[in-house]
Amino acid sequence: MISKSTIDQVYETARVEEVIGDFVQLKKSGSNFKGLSPFTDERTPSFMVSPVKQIWKDFSSGKGGNVVAFLMEHEHFTYPEAIRYLAKKYQIEIEETQQTDEQKEQANERESMYLVSEYAQQFFSDTLWNTEEGKAIGLSYFKERGFTEETIRFFGLGYSADQWDVFTRDALEKGYQLKYL
Repeated sequence: MISKSTIDQVYETARVEEVIGDFVQLKKSGSNFKGLSPFTDERTPSFMVSPVKQIWKDFSSGKGGNVVAFLMEHEHFTYPEAIRYLAKKYQIEIEETQQTDEQKEQANERESMYLVSEYAQQFFSDTLWNTEEGKAIGLSYFKERGFTEETIRFFGLGYSADQWDVFTRDALEKGYQLKYL
């Protein structure tokens, strides 16, 4: 397993605009960069990269995150593969450590909770944008509060339908375990 100190060094060194710039043609836009989405076919740039915050957001697909998340999404890397790619790019020596069974289980639990959280965000965002109830109640509420569509998409805001178990049922159908919901 890659040591925490190596991972920390990768996060401190890797520049989101440099890494993404290897895959997407970016143009300066104020303090940010923008470009065409690498995930959808678009003509107007809606892919934003913030060097200050070290994050990216694709407003056309709703995807976003840090430099590692980009590599995982765009290049279909696993987390360790993304860290290794960045370490190689920035000439960082990878320090390996051995995990105990307990540490492996904790890491798997964290990863499972992360995946469920990511799925929940996408589910509720889809509910907001793609259902009549989401548009009529959730979207209109956000707009009444002065939120622009760009802001709503940037922060991944969503809407929970009136049915209390719709998310749980959908997540279970998709194979997520009840203990993580």
